[in-house]
Amino acid sequence: MRVNTNMSSIAALLVATSSRAVTAFSSRSVGPARALTARHMSTGPMPYDEDKMPIYALGMNIGMQISQQTDFKNLLEDAEMEILLAGFTDVVKGENTANPMEVLQKYGPAVNNLLRERMEGIMDKVKKDGEEYIEGFLDCNEEAKKTESGLVYYEMKAGDGASPVVEDEVEVHYHGTLTDGTVFDSSVDRGATIKFKLGQVIKGWQEGLAMMKEGGKATLVIPPQLAYGDAGSGGAVPPGATLKFEVELFKVNP
Repeated sequence: MRVNTNMSSIAALLVATSSRAVTAFSSRSVGPARALTARHMSTGPMPYDEDKMPIYALGMNIGMQISQQTDFKNLLEDAEMEILLAGFTDVVKGENTANPMEVLQKYGPAVNNLLRERMEGIMDKVKKDGEEYIEGFLDCNEEAKKTESGLVYYEMKAGDGASPVVEDEVEVHYHGTLTDGTVFDSSVDRGATIKFKLGQVIKGWQEGLAMMKEGGKATLVIPPQLAYGDAGSGGAVPPGATLKFEVELFKVNP
């Protein structure tokens, strides 16, 4: 959940996201813990006939672009979401009764204050939940150890090969969850291992994998300062979130 608290107006956000919509239709693999990863959605019948689905896809694309910058789903109540969508629809359809720029000039500061206050409230709770989760994990797993940085490392299976350094490429399987058990990224679920340069991922991964050896498996509980910090990562990882990864290290390539 990434909230842009420095934006001057919602208009700037909509212009920036809509201008990218035409070229944003692409699918590419990303390394673990580097970027927003959409949560798995069940497949099923499309909501519209085939000839109308491209328009629906365009709407989904604009929604995804906006949601990657501001997680309105968690910041707004249902009734507030309806008002937001009404404002968006009025501008897009040209049916607004008030001048959009006048509305933004008058209420823009209130928009920023509202988003900032709600984001801070959510982030404080997320951080507290993470601290409590780490305490509980350590209590339940006597062999787990907490490093000076705050990383919690729990060896599930000892390896007997090389340990990686930050310059190395590694091949891993991983399963990432939030402290409430929500899966936000998983190569295990995708059914394929992934290779990446260790220096390209978050600090918690760099430190944790350096403690492993080829063939080993471990649980990493990563506090926010070693993960995505106060920024979060799109809608998948909230600001201030503590992350849990089960990681299996298959190969180290210097």
